[in-house]
Amino acid sequence: MLRTENRELRTGISLAEPHNSCDDLSVKTGIVVFALLLSVPAVAKDCPKDQAKTEASLLQLEQNWAEALSRKDADTVACLVADEFEDADVDGSLHNRSQMLAGIPQRKPWTNRLTEMHAHVYGEFGYVRGMNEVSDSSGKVVARVRFTDIFTYRDGRWQAQAGHETLVGEARR
Repeated sequence: MLRTENRELRTGISLAEPHNSCDDLSVKTGIVVFALLLSVPAVAKDCPKDQAKTEASLLQLEQNWAEALSRKDADTVACLVADEFEDADVDGSLHNRSQMLAGIPQRKPWTNRLTEMHAHVYGEFGYVRGMNEVSDSSGKVVARVRFTDIFTYRDGRWQAQAGHETLVGEARR
């Protein structure tokens, strides 16, 4: 009975005690496959399509990026950066796309507030410059970071190719 209760807790479906038959195995396999299929749409992330080639689109993309970082949402950020993305961090270190995405879950629980943003679009190319005020959970600004992100328009959407960040003075206290 304990085995049945454990299965019921894991799947939410009550199964009778196993009879060691092929039919029982088919049912169990079907349930597992069905559960996996249900979970795929929740995991798979559709990247935006048919974005406008406008400054407003780039500014919104930057806001989405900042919010995704605050939520530690690497899937959303992955949709925003190209495979060849590279970033020069405030300490001068370089990070490729994989390194940057791998670091997102370990980020501190800080929030990003973007200001002073200006976007420029030149056909299939664009860039955004702005300021990011990074705050801790109490709302205290812990860093001000000037950034420049460079984008290309590819596959119906803007994708960040490169970024550069500079720490600006001391954080306001």
